[in-house]
Amino acid sequence: MKIKTSALPLLAALALAGCSAHSTTSAQPAVDAPKPPVAASAVNVQQRDLASGLYEMALSPQGDALYVSSAEGFKDVQGGVVYKLDPTTLKTLGATHTDLKNFGMAISADGNTVYVTNSLDGGVSAIDTRNGKVLSRTLFPERNEKGLPYGAREILLHNGSLYIGAVADPALVWVVDAKTLKLKARIKSAGKWVTGLHFSDQTQRLYVANGGGEILVVNLRNNRIEQRWKPLGEKPALLLNIAEDSETGRLFVTDNAKAKTTLVLDIHSGKVLKQIDGDALAVKFNPKRHEIYISQRESGKVLSLDATSYAVKQSWDLPPHPNSLLLSADGQSLYVTVKQAFNKDHSTNGPDSVARISLNP
Repeated sequence: MKIKTSALPLLAALALAGCSAHSTTSAQPAVDAPKPPVAASAVNVQQRDLASGLYEMALSPQGDALYVSSAEGFKDVQGGVVYKLDPTTLKTLGATHTDLKNFGMAISADGNTVYVTNSLDGGVSAIDTRNGKVLSRTLFPERNEKGLPYGAREILLHNGSLYIGAVADPALVWVVDAKTLKLKARIKSAGKWVTGLHFSDQTQRLYVANGGGEILVVNLRNNRIEQRWKPLGEKPALLLNIAEDSETGRLFVTDNAKAKTTLVLDIHSGKVLKQIDGDALAVKFNPKRHEIYISQRESGKVLSLDATSYAVKQSWDLPPHPNSLLLSADGQSLYVTVKQAFNKDHSTNGPDSVARISLNP
C-alpha cells in the first residue's frame, strides 16, 4: 500500500514507545525540577548502531533473545525488519524481513511468537520466533477522512487477547485473538489517539492513555470504559506511556508533547500525587531496585529516579533521541532504542541504535 508522505510525520511520532516504591506518598500536586543527575559511567553502557526506524523491543521469557521492531526508512524503502539480538552483546542472531513496517511489539509467554503493529497500514502481524516466518496478519478496516488506515500503535498481550490502540479521532482499542489474529471486539469512544496501554494485575483493569489528556479505565470482562480521568484538567496534554508500582498503587504517565511531565497518579482514583517536570517519553518502574526510568527524547537522556523521593539518581547521555525502554526480568539491565532525527524528506542522517545499560555494573 502506498502511504501519503504527509501522514508519515504524525504516524511516526505517535508510534513512539513504550508499548511497567515501597512507600506511598500523599503529596499534593506539584511541579518539581529534577535535581542535578549523577554523571553516568560509559563502562555500564553498550551501544550498537543497528538500522533505521527502530521502535519497540521484547525479551524472550528465557532471556536469550532481544527482539527489536524496525520500520526501516520512510523514504523510498518498502517494508521493515524484526531483528533478533543477543541481549548481552547486542550481536545480531537473526532477522525477519517483512513487507510492512513494524512499530509496537509484544511477545507470547512461551516466547514462540512476537506480535508487531504495522502502524502505517493499520494492522498487526504474528511472527514465529523459531524460524522467523510471518504466521498471520490482520489489517483493520477503519479509515480516516483522508482514506488512510487508522494507525495501529501500542500493543498489549493479556489472557490470550491482543489489545491494540488506534491513532484516530475518535479512537478505539481493537481486541484480537492472539492465536488466530481474528478481531473479537472493539472498545470504542476512546477519545483522540489511543497512545498507551497498561493492564494492572492489582485492579484487573486496562488503563488507556490518549492524546486528549485522558486516562480511560476499562473493565475487560465486558470491554466497558468505567472511568475517564483527565488528570491535568483542561490544560493541553498528550498522554503517552504508562508504568505501575503495584505495591503502592501508583501509575506513572508521561507527556512528551504538551505538558512535558511525568504524572504520578493514584491507580484507584486518578488523583495526581506528583508531577515530575521535564520532557518524558517512555517510562518503566523497577520493583527490584525501587527505581523509575524515563527516556527524555528532546534532552537526549535516560534518567533513573528514586521511586520514593523522585530524586534523579543517575543520568545517561544517549543522543540524539532515546526512545523506547525495556527492562530485563531480573531488573538489572535496561534496553533503549536511540533514534536519529528526521529530515524534511523523512530521511535520517544515520542508523538508529540499541543500547544496553547495566544497572548493577
